[in-house]
Amino acid sequence: MATETVAKPRTSARVGVQKFGTFLSGMIMPNIGAFIAWGLITALFIEKGWIPVPELGGYGTNAEGVAHVGLVGPMVNYLLPLLIAYTGGRMVYDVRGGVVGAIATMGVIVGTGIPMFIGAMIMGPLGGWTMKKIDAIWDGKIRPGFEMLVNNFSAGIWGGILTLLGFYGLTPVVKAFTAGAGSVVQFLVDNGLLPLTSIFIEPAKVLFLNNAINHGVLTPLGIQQSLDQGKSILFLLEANPGPGLGILLAYMFFGRGAARASAPGAAIIHFLGGIHEIYFPYVLMKPILILAAIGGGMTGIATLAITNSGLVAPAAPGSIIAVIAQTSRDSYVGVILAVVLATAVSFLIASLILRTSKNKGEDDLSAATSRMEAMKGKKSSVSSALVGDRAAAQGEGTVLTRPVQNIVFACDAGMGSSAMGASVLRNKIKAAGFPDVKVTNSAIANLSDSYDVVVTHQDLTERAQPRTASAIHYSVDNFMNSPEYDDIVELVRSSNTDATASGTTAEPAAGAQPTEAATTAAPAQGAHTAEPAVGVGGQANGAQATGAQAEGKGVLLRESVVLNGTATDRDAAIDEAGKLLLDRGAVDVSYVHAMHEREESVSTYMGSFLAIPHGTNDAKEHINHSAVSIIRYPEGIDWGGKQVKFVVGVAGLNNEHLHILSSIAKIFTNKAQVAQLEEATTVDEVLELFGKVNA
Repeated sequence: MATETVAKPRTSARVGVQKFGTFLSGMIMPNIGAFIAWGLITALFIEKGWIPVPELGGYGTNAEGVAHVGLVGPMVNYLLPLLIAYTGGRMVYDVRGGVVGAIATMGVIVGTGIPMFIGAMIMGPLGGWTMKKIDAIWDGKIRPGFEMLVNNFSAGIWGGILTLLGFYGLTPVVKAFTAGAGSVVQFLVDNGLLPLTSIFIEPAKVLFLNNAINHGVLTPLGIQQSLDQGKSILFLLEANPGPGLGILLAYMFFGRGAARASAPGAAIIHFLGGIHEIYFPYVLMKPILILAAIGGGMTGIATLAITNSGLVAPAAPGSIIAVIAQTSRDSYVGVILAVVLATAVSFLIASLILRTSKNKGEDDLSAATSRMEAMKGKKSSVSSALVGDRAAAQGEGTVLTRPVQNIVFACDAGMGSSAMGASVLRNKIKAAGFPDVKVTNSAIANLSDSYDVVVTHQDLTERAQPRTASAIHYSVDNFMNSPEYDDIVELVRSSNTDATASGTTAEPAAGAQPTEAATTAAPAQGAHTAEPAVGVGGQANGAQATGAQAEGKGVLLRESVVLNGTATDRDAAIDEAGKLLLDRGAVDVSYVHAMHEREESVSTYMGSFLAIPHGTNDAKEHINHSAVSIIRYPEGIDWGGKQVKFVVGVAGLNNEHLHILSSIAKIFTNKAQVAQLEEATTVDEVLELFGKVNA
């Protein structure tokens, strides 16, 4: 797979602001639909709306003289902040973090009369982070059967404490900050200085630094202003599509080469689709064009100020369609005029620059796009519109613009195939001298777009790609010794070595969450970090069972190892492996059915004569405790066209079974040890080779 890597030195200040802004954006953007719904309800049903309805708009009183609550107030005061807080907490510590973050945010919500978006963006992640740290204190120390009790009460107690801390501690701080920021904005408006903000906003957009200002300050202040005045100019300081459209139009008329040819398509994506980053490479090809964006932005803001126009809610993405949909009833002329004049001024300045410059903008657009992606920190979702088929020739179109930090091996259930593959790949990467590269495994359903490299079985790649669009994808059909593993190791070596040589510290992908969330809290995240492979032969002899094994609680026990299986085909072998799990009380019969269901969707053949049948992701509720069964078929059986001599049945809760899977993976990548298994004459020999690893 051909892969382009770019390792550019990046100043820590810029990267820090970018990461902070991306995190804020990650809390706001998933909930934009709720903001739009609130904006439409406000525009339609308030007293000055298109269709005034007291019961919905929240004005007037009913026949008994009770004031109407309506939808507008509760949505902006409770729904939107709680959604933001939940999203922020979940970004840090999955659903558990989201719940605690939402609980904590209620303190700052009821502590003030203004919409508490800033408080939500503080308390949500804080709740998730602190809950994660608290859980780590007793991780692995809770007695079996008390997990739910401890988890629920700890979340409830800590959430309640944070609620009080927010009410008494954070509320005054946020109110003071909001009042101060509002005063600054009002000062700029009163003195006609608001257009000057384009001097900072437009360059920040191209450098992907605008999210911190837009989502951290402008959106919360805009919401407050919209509640007070029915609209806000702040929503259009950054979202106006006019400046970018003017630059693209200038390239259409006065550019050359690929830049001119691609500009019309980019203009459509930018103006109608609202994806502003599509025009950033055109500015990066000729940085002086940022003057055109600044001029257009200042013109648009000045027009809005003069006409007293604004939007009722954020316009995201920054499409003209979203802008018009959120425009206040009395602001259509001003808003449309602001977009048109911003486009015109930006076009005139950009045209003048292109026509008078020796360089007409024919520089390599692909190189500019790569620079843009390097600054963004991950693959651009719209870059293919600029570089055409270049992406298709580069392994699924993904361009890695950062050192490889985290790799995930994904399968349907996230507990068998992926754990084995992750263990093999981790050992290879460590052997190559990159022990800091995280290699985890996960169910596809739990994937997020926070990984640098994603490895899947070839039949699952199409399911994984939409969830991890910015990662490089590798498809394999042999989990033990796939040649793609060597490609991944080479990718790690080239990208991480280049980054070290250029002085680049390994920064996480923009929008990526710390891999610690996937490693230290595997059960909560739905992803597992396979434990270090157990040293083969390093455990006690098979005849020396531990106390846990004697009680029947071990993952791999003597009675779960069969040296001469009786099955003659794949389905019978799955039944035989499943029966051993059933006999242990590890699973119920529905799990065995799910093992067949899993096999019908994607083969569990690993390579090296090994198959590891296991249930689907939905079948985990049918597992009572973790267990592994091992059956040897000396003559081999047909497994979907592959010869299998060893069948390992897997039932895993959390990550308890991953020790033995790591050991199995290590064995089956060693031909000599596979030969030892084939020649073993006693169960003790097999157990000694695998190592008896128990939960």
